[in-house]
Amino acid sequence: MTGLLVNGQKIDVDAEPDTPLLWAIRENLGLTGTKYGCGVGACGACTVLFDGAAVRACTVTTADAAGKNITTIEGLANDGALHRVQQAWLDADVPQCGYCQSGMILSVVALLNEKPQPSDDDIDAAITNICRCGTFQQVRAAIHAAVKA
Repeated sequence: MTGLLVNGQKIDVDAEPDTPLLWAIRENLGLTGTKYGCGVGACGACTVLFDGAAVRACTVTTADAAGKNITTIEGLANDGALHRVQQAWLDADVPQCGYCQSGMILSVVALLNEKPQPSDDDIDAAITNICRCGTFQQVRAAIHAAVKA
């Protein structure tokens, strides 16, 4: 058993210590908003927050996640109110297929935690998630809208 703190709740996960956090989140906890994309940390579909920083959950073991405050897309809203990035996403009509969106949103939250007023260069450097639908212009617009929210 590995003790994790996920979305503000302490949870014991029955998984081997070397199990990727992605699978513990999806299979053991049933939080399916965190998506499997590539399995090597390149695409960002599995991005979660570790103490506010973006981390690719497919590259981290459950043992390495112990003691970290993990936030998934399911834990981002507060008391039924969407996070400002989630709301900006909807307002800018970012999602098409939506598969990458939870990881993308969490990467943006991490960026805004670090740089509340990011430049376009900051966005380009920090948001390396891949969107097969090509919604990158809407993503940038949503980030700028979230900054103003």
